[in-house]
Amino acid sequence: MADGASSSGGARDGGQSEVIDYGRRSTTCGYCRSSRPTSISHGMWANSLKADDYQALLDRGWRRSGCFVYKPEMERTCCPSYTIRLKANDFICSKEHGRVLKKMQRFLDGELDPQAGSPQCKASPTKRSLSEPLNSPTSKVSKVTGNEVQAATCPISKDDEFTCWLSSKINEAIGTCFQGGILGSTVQLPKAVVKTVKPQVKKKVGVQENEVGVQDLVYTCNVSFQIVAAVKRALPKENGANQTEALADLSPNSVAEKLAMTMERLGKLDGFEVKACNGHLNFYLSANPAMRNHTGVVPAQASDNSSRSKQSSVNKVSMKHPQKRKSLEIRMSTSHFDPEEFALYRRYQTKVHKEKTVTESSYRRFLVDTPIVFVPPKSGDNTVPPCGYGSFHQQYRIDGKLVAVGVVDILPKCLSSKYLFWDPDLAFLSLGKYTALKEIDWVRTTQEHCPSLQYYYLGYYIHSCNKMRYKAAYRPSELLCPVRYEWVRSDLAKPLLDKSQYSILSDYATMQDETHQPQICGPSDDSSSKGDQHESHSDDDDEDFNDYESEMMVDEELVDSEKADTTESGSCINDIENITLHLNGSKVKYKDLQQMFGPIERRHLNALEGQLRRYAEVVGKELSDRMVYCLS
Repeated sequence: MADGASSSGGARDGGQSEVIDYGRRSTTCGYCRSSRPTSISHGMWANSLKADDYQALLDRGWRRSGCFVYKPEMERTCCPSYTIRLKANDFICSKEHGRVLKKMQRFLDGELDPQAGSPQCKASPTKRSLSEPLNSPTSKVSKVTGNEVQAATCPISKDDEFTCWLSSKINEAIGTCFQGGILGSTVQLPKAVVKTVKPQVKKKVGVQENEVGVQDLVYTCNVSFQIVAAVKRALPKENGANQTEALADLSPNSVAEKLAMTMERLGKLDGFEVKACNGHLNFYLSANPAMRNHTGVVPAQASDNSSRSKQSSVNKVSMKHPQKRKSLEIRMSTSHFDPEEFALYRRYQTKVHKEKTVTESSYRRFLVDTPIVFVPPKSGDNTVPPCGYGSFHQQYRIDGKLVAVGVVDILPKCLSSKYLFWDPDLAFLSLGKYTALKEIDWVRTTQEHCPSLQYYYLGYYIHSCNKMRYKAAYRPSELLCPVRYEWVRSDLAKPLLDKSQYSILSDYATMQDETHQPQICGPSDDSSSKGDQHESHSDDDDEDFNDYESEMMVDEELVDSEKADTTESGSCINDIENITLHLNGSKVKYKDLQQMFGPIERRHLNALEGQLRRYAEVVGKELSDRMVYCLS
């Protein structure tokens, strides 16, 4: 067994791939938690693998764990595992994925509390009317009552003196308009909270309101909705005819218009104009340039009408005090041992997967060692991506701190995602989903430099394991048929998998009416030898199931090897005669074995033939002829 790549040859030039010790393995299953060795797979160790060859193995259902390459024996294993992939340019971002991206953006912008995992102004969000034009998932408003806030206080933007001053002016107008109560009600009216209008909300308002000067919209307040709601709750249910008619005329629009007129009459809104828009009080920069020049010094008046004033800079007029923004950096390096990465991996495994012991040697075997031969980029060569081909670690750093590591293989047609581990303290960021989205985006971007690299491989999809079904949420995905090695859309394969956890997915057409047969996705290789080579982290649930399966962590002491049955038949000698064998330092075709080494006992020859036939069957004849099989 090798610790890593044993050859420096390229994916298209250089030495051959070398594998050793093919056989069947049976282990306990980490998905169904079986107590017996019910997880059955084909397996072999790889001394070296060219990128092209490992791509071909992926497209026949194989996968690696360190230098060990394995493929579930689908008919016998307890939890059949189907290779799943996604064409990056066809990816459709779901609402859940959009929420994950926005959550990360809010965290980087300093608007997400890392302790609570929720917006810093979460408190009790105020329910808004469906008719509000400023209803947006990005605007955050806290519920404020008269008992919680005083006239000249702004609980959301304490640091922003101007919005606090503007809130006090609205409260002054409320007192002037409704000092005798509304419709006989003496309910204590809510206090105003002014919010800065974000650019995306400006765009929405501009479309709905058809306002030419919407870009001058700076602040808004929805207190009119709160006033109407408070009055209607306070009035008795049985009203007189006059009161019922008056109540029907009471609306956020009418209240906002009355408040806007009152504020204009009271004056002293230097540099701003107030307008009532669909129940909102909107504040625009004044159309008069001379008035805009006065916004550097904004008069502020407390509720006691004292003559004190407060200074506010132009920046405070146009925006809130910015939070210190965090920086996110993604670094990619070839697979190697990094003590900082191992420390994060150990924290992740012990806290998330509850492992008691995490050793450096097991980490190296699992995530550092790789048989894939690195291929460096070549200037002007669009067949190799800028990073080259091979195994890589993608580091995600926030303000320099390592928060996640994605272990990936970059191959001629895909980025194959192998494993992810992340900082348990940042679980609320759904880093599994976020990094998957970034990897998809990486494929899209890299395809511009390397057109053949189009796919994102997510590992195995296990329909019988509910925790593994999340991968089908990355749409439109495809599953690999375990018999014909054709790619079938996940939605078409689902009815078959609902009936039986092991299915020949390319048989889905037999379930359709002939007039409604969808198109098969694959095979994508034009190879004439069909059957030998075919190329190619729920939306309403906030729980993040690690977003990557706990890949098969192979430990030689835990693996039960079952060499191929020497009595198997069904393949003729022609299927194995061109397999290259590595024996005693020499390479020889199987058909020339006895010519080079002399006569071999029939029983030994039968055992070797049985092993090579099974190997050629599961690897594919073309690939078995191309790789070197090492005899121990």
